[in-house]
Amino acid sequence: MKILVVNCGSSSLKYQLIDMDNEQWIAKGVCERIKVDGTIKGSTADGRSFENDNAPMNDHTQAFSYVMKALTQGECKVIDDISEIDAVGHRVVQGGWLFNKAELVDDSVVEGIRELCDLAPLHNPAHIQGIEGCFSVFGKDVPQVCVFDNAYHSTMPDEAKVFGVPYELTEKYHCIRYGAHGTSHKYIAAEVARMMGRDDLKLVSCHIGNGASITAIENGVVRDTSMGLTPLDGFIMGTRSGSLDPSVVTYLQEKEGWSPKETSEILNKKFGVLGISGVSSDERDIQKAVTEGNERALLSRKIQRYQIRKFIGSYVAALDGVDAIAFAAGIAENTPSLREDVCNHLSFLGIKIDEAVNNATFGETKKISTDDSKVAVFVIATNEELMIARETKQIVEKL
Repeated sequence: MKILVVNCGSSSLKYQLIDMDNEQWIAKGVCERIKVDGTIKGSTADGRSFENDNAPMNDHTQAFSYVMKALTQGECKVIDDISEIDAVGHRVVQGGWLFNKAELVDDSVVEGIRELCDLAPLHNPAHIQGIEGCFSVFGKDVPQVCVFDNAYHSTMPDEAKVFGVPYELTEKYHCIRYGAHGTSHKYIAAEVARMMGRDDLKLVSCHIGNGASITAIENGVVRDTSMGLTPLDGFIMGTRSGSLDPSVVTYLQEKEGWSPKETSEILNKKFGVLGISGVSSDERDIQKAVTEGNERALLSRKIQRYQIRKFIGSYVAALDGVDAIAFAAGIAENTPSLREDVCNHLSFLGIKIDEAVNNATFGETKKISTDDSKVAVFVIATNEELMIARETKQIVEKL
């Protein structure tokens, strides 16, 4: 079975074609600058690659047509015809109160995603366009499945997901903690359980990229997660503020005259590491600035790592113990100093890191703690695309 995994952002479309007989990717790539001028680049598992900077894309439907051409034509062709694709799996950021598991796409699912656009205004509309793009190419013949980022977090108890707002408003507007990165955290939990040879684990899973979240997991079930109603909550990220005293927001609105829409835009795109450092939201740029003696860049790094340690510590308390801590996603997988700094400041847990192994680990799945460490520590090369493909396959096989 060949499954095409699609991940649509506001101006991008990432894709990956996976052979589920061996769970190996065949081809992958990304369309970017959709609605501007359009570019597409991709690669194949056997080492071929391409890049086209002149690919006008008015919308995600047109971008999807470029993906089909990339898979079936040219030097990076991997299939003879689109009929070889058995199903399409879509990553959807926000399933809100409507979806707590993967769903086969039909009109009601599309309308549900549309209803939830207020909770993910940059992402959910793009997901709908991606689904419609698939329909325009495949018609109704190829099943599509939506895998929701928040679904894995739906097991959280009320005390973890209900905010301190009047309960009538909670019920009226479904204003609770939904979380994000659930597909990644689910993959991380499964990999740690596999590596430790047991499922009865208390795990703190750290997905740390430009967007980042930490999740407390017990026996494979989520107990708490750092992102909230939207992905803005938690610790500081590349451009997101993370948790703030609400008075900071209202105070700045009054002083700067920001509208609610402007406030949301600024909190999501101009705060966090970028806002503090004044340099960049990219860890590589921050590292360069720190090396050059930039104090604000150093401060942004210190704040982020401090907050990560606080979340891990609070989740150890929430779980009443911890068996393992896992680091995943772009920054955590490729920054040994972050992992070392966080773990060294959790010495009360009896964590011991193998410095040589940690310093040599980049973007791969590996245990980095010593054998006598009281808490196992892992780097997990997270694979959201494979997780989406697995859930898609499970649904399609039942049709």
